[in-house]
Amino acid sequence: MCCVSQRETMEVKSEVSTFLEEEKMVRQEEEEEEDIVCLDEAFFINDNYHLTTYTFGSHVLQLFCLQSASTDFDLTGQLVWPGAMLLNDYLSKNAEMLQGCSMIELGSGVGITGMLCSRFCHQILLTDHNDEVLKILRRNIELNTSSENPSCCAALEAEKLEWGNSDHINSILHKYPGGFDLILGADICFQQSSVPLLFDTVEQLLRNRGSGHCKFILAYVSRAKMMDSMVITEATRHGMLINEVSGTRSVVANLEGVIFEITLC
Repeated sequence: MCCVSQRETMEVKSEVSTFLEEEKMVRQEEEEEEDIVCLDEAFFINDNYHLTTYTFGSHVLQLFCLQSASTDFDLTGQLVWPGAMLLNDYLSKNAEMLQGCSMIELGSGVGITGMLCSRFCHQILLTDHNDEVLKILRRNIELNTSSENPSCCAALEAEKLEWGNSDHINSILHKYPGGFDLILGADICFQQSSVPLLFDTVEQLLRNRGSGHCKFILAYVSRAKMMDSMVITEATRHGMLINEVSGTRSVVANLEGVIFEITLC
């Protein structure tokens, strides 16, 4: 007869209990893994665009856009931001600066500024880095350059441009070797990491035309003091003069906005 001590019995029970606990944990992990659903990027994309009318002075624009923000996967360009309203208001009152010009816009989004400029400029390139945003941008270009809309007199095109991407910039400058008279940007300074890249891109575009032949008009909306100083610092670091356009400081959507005119030193 084999005699098992009470201590040995307790050790066996403990080992069995540990084994059962481990088995239970394994089953729970397997069940949790089965519950995980991998969602494609498209799941988060809101493309419920509405045809919306905007009026700037005597100019009436129509374009497709969202009515509220969808910021997943960097889709901020799907709606019209306060800075674009500020810039378009300024441009509609100073349309003579656009007359006959060639223009490139950075971070065009749905293209509301380009649509206004198309009434005056002779050549316009609208850019954005996000493929989904480029789809709605091109849709709005098609809408505003149709035979039913005779107000547009400019050649309107859209290209992908990721700030700081040399391949993208070189491709654009190869296609437009003469460069541009104006660079526009509206409400495009809200992410600190992108600001140095923005001014890298602006510097290349300005230097392509040479000092005195091109300027960057930036509609800036203040959301953080750190960003306010960063914009000034980066412009200066890139060898640029940044001047506030007199009379443009105003409140847009409860935020302070201003127009800056930026040129090479």
